[in-house]
Amino acid sequence: MRKKYFTYILLTEHDTFYCGYTDNLEKRFHLHCEGKGAKYTRANKPVKIVYSKEFDNKSDAMKEEFRIKHLTRDEKIKLINN
Repeated sequence: MRKKYFTYILLTEHDTFYCGYTDNLEKRFHLHCEGKGAKYTRANKPVKIVYSKEFDNKSDAMKEEFRIKHLTRDEKIKLINN
């Protein structure tokens, strides 16, 4: 079985978004919630995963993360709602 990768967006308690990539979405979300996932999510506690997309390789997941991080807030909301 091939490893899957995910690009994801979290909604935080301060109504902001955090974007990242991982090979284990649930585990990564729990790490963020415990304050062990990223510096940003230590200060902005995640509430829920609002978007995720699956990829067959790490490179594509990282490219999508990079693309999303350069979107405006409105563009991120549009992506989440589609």
